[in-house]
Amino acid sequence: MNNKINSQKELYNRISPALRTKKHELFIDGYKFVKERDIWDYNKEYIWVNSKGLTIAQIVDNILNTSNKEYANYVLNKINRKDD
Repeated sequence: MNNKINSQKELYNRISPALRTKKHELFIDGYKFVKERDIWDYNKEYIWVNSKGLTIAQIVDNILNTSNKEYANYVLNKINRKDD
């Protein structure tokens, strides 16, 4: 059985339950403006940027255990950069 993931789109689809779970957690905490794509982009830009050989478990762990405030700050900073 081949478990190799061949594209970012395939990886995104594979971990989408974790993204949805974190988005729901953020929503409950009042961060209604953070989208699944923001969670993905944050991890891609700051956590996984130099990583090699990550497992699905490590990726899901990163998504779920990054603080809600970090995701919210990332989105707010992204919005502020657009306004400049």
